[in-house]
Amino acid sequence: MENYTQQPSLFVIVLNFNGKDTLNNCLASLYQSDYPNMEIVVVDNNSEDGSFEQAKSFFSRAHFIKNPTNLGFAKGNNVGIRFALEKFAEYVLILNNDTVIEKTTLSFLIQTMKRNPGIGIASPLIFSINDKVWFAGGKLSWLRMKALHLQNMLSASPYATEYISGCSMLVRKDVFKKIGLFDERFFLYYEDADFSLRAKKAGFDLCIVPEAKLQHLEQSTMVNHKKFYWLVFSGLLFFYLHSGFLKKMWFFFYLQLRKTKNRFDLFFKKNDAAFLVRKAYVDFKKINSDL
Repeated sequence: MENYTQQPSLFVIVLNFNGKDTLNNCLASLYQSDYPNMEIVVVDNNSEDGSFEQAKSFFSRAHFIKNPTNLGFAKGNNVGIRFALEKFAEYVLILNNDTVIEKTTLSFLIQTMKRNPGIGIASPLIFSINDKVWFAGGKLSWLRMKALHLQNMLSASPYATEYISGCSMLVRKDVFKKIGLFDERFFLYYEDADFSLRAKKAGFDLCIVPEAKLQHLEQSTMVNHKKFYWLVFSGLLFFYLHSGFLKKMWFFFYLQLRKTKNRFDLFFKKNDAAFLVRKAYVDFKKINSDL
């Protein structure tokens, strides 16, 4: 292992929102990492469960920033990214508060990017709480208008991917300089796919590093009752923004098919998910003219 001064500076941004059950374990795993030149920035989206204050008392070495309201994923992380870049970070790791890294995770990620200067964003192999692969790469389905997680590792060596999950993405500072930060029109979901696609269009490679491993507890699926709304709304925003003329023709046709299915669900199922999906369609229509 190289000494502290020989390693590039890494800032880890951990965005927190009511993460009392997970945040401390995440931070503890970071401080057990064998990567020496690292600073941690906890950005809190106005949590109400005491998780921010508890972490601040347990991990005084970290930087702590509290937002006055819940700014969402993109805007909340941008607060931390700006802080890191002002401190001359060479790499920035965006990390969910419901994750636990292995001791060597950060070192494998940084080493891979140092050896491959064309890589702009890298991700570890991400496992769920039951040790099944949760993210081994991302694929964009323009036909179905979905961002899909691959759950089969494609190689034991680092390999390319279409997009990288915001659960854990290591970003070279040059990427931010060239394409900017997360698009703050995305409150939750698809901001990672948008950022990845913009990076690829700017000439950066995206990479999965299988030697680097991470466990994701996926807290968001358990506590986020508006998940269906944000998945639909942000998905519509993403595929509309990145579609050319022909893809936009399919976009509007497929959207009508999905709205028809939603009307069926509203009439026969009448569950919360159907009403949230309907609201997403209505809200997207309101902003569509401004895009």
